[in-house]
Amino acid sequence: MIDETDRSILAQLQDNARVSNSEIARQIGMAPSAVLERIRKLEKRGVIQGYEVRIAPAAVGAELLAYVLVRTDEPAAQCTTGIELAKLPEVLEVHHIAGEDCYLAKVRTSGTAALGNLLRHSVGAIPTVIGTKTTIVLSSQKESSRLPLDSAEAGDD
Repeated sequence: MIDETDRSILAQLQDNARVSNSEIARQIGMAPSAVLERIRKLEKRGVIQGYEVRIAPAAVGAELLAYVLVRTDEPAAQCTTGIELAKLPEVLEVHHIAGEDCYLAKVRTSGTAALGNLLRHSVGAIPTVIGTKTTIVLSSQKESSRLPLDSAEAGDD
């Protein structure tokens, strides 16, 4: 169970994963050692899954964002296509979905030529893939991995 103190710690880490334990402690009125212990417990329980740096896509030549629906002919209980999609460096997220298509992949490439190459030579090379539908993003108003931590938003009513 995550209590309000854990939520406060998580909120600060989501704002800045490099924030010091002493700064978190100062903000929530706890000893730094108590904050460190809580963070370690959250990590051990898998609540905190890791720490990442967010990089501006344009700075590394990954300006084009696209979502690719992938249809496969793999048996329903098998998820090998998703595993293969996840291995591609341009693929940022892979979701096994319900409906006509089997997977939804979020991808970033340098442009449409690179996207076409990815679809033809990497995604298309996966033996179980029988088709794709791609949507190219023109602009984004919000892109985040930040989760809602308010108890009402998180479903702890």
